[in-house]
Amino acid sequence: MNKNIIAIAIASAGFIIGLAFLGSAIKNRNKSENTISVTGLGSNKFTSDLIAWSGNFSRNSFELKTAYDELANDKKVIENYLVSKGIAKDQMVFSAVDIQKQFNYGTDANGRSTQTFAGYQLSQTVSIDSKDVAKVENLSRNITEIINLGIEFTSSPPNYFYTKLGSVKQQMIADATKDAKQRAEKIAENAGAKLGNLKKATMGVTQITAPNSTEEYSYGGTFNTSSKDKEASITIKLEYEVD
Repeated sequence: MNKNIIAIAIASAGFIIGLAFLGSAIKNRNKSENTISVTGLGSNKFTSDLIAWSGNFSRNSFELKTAYDELANDKKVIENYLVSKGIAKDQMVFSAVDIQKQFNYGTDANGRSTQTFAGYQLSQTVSIDSKDVAKVENLSRNITEIINLGIEFTSSPPNYFYTKLGSVKQQMIADATKDAKQRAEKIAENAGAKLGNLKKATMGVTQITAPNSTEEYSYGGTFNTSSKDKEASITIKLEYEVD
């Protein structure tokens, strides 16, 4: 009889302890689920303060020395032209001369493939990086003036950059964080709850596009260099406890 009473007591105690653990687990589980996740947005519009532009010029000749001499003369003409437009010599970077052999391809009377030497093509690139965006931008649009000097010149579209992007990012992060917190507070208020401690914060990638453009955001971030005016944005995801 005594043994049965002891066994029942032990079983009852174990059941009570089990209920206590179960209640604690349910409480902790519900507590962990009482969270709010919100995403805030920070954005900024700005104008580029650095421009990068380049152009390519070339010469063709059956004689390598002739082509090289003509290209060297073109380089001097281009350099003088750029100086006349207010570009300092230390802003000009001329690449090494690229030499390519040219061939004409065809078939002979027997249908066999043939190739005939068509001379040398020598080319060179001039690049300019400048903070005088308007000056270089205007220069890139008037390359016909170089062509009229008798030079076979091809201009590339300029690329635009912003040298103070770091400070812009910091402000966007602050704005996105503030925006996310305000959203979380509003959700909690509407639900009749109070915002608790911040549990987690996740920052998205920076997206830089042309203003009002249809450019798509990319997973690794977008960096537009073709537009002088830009719009940057970043997202911050915050997760709060709710009391």
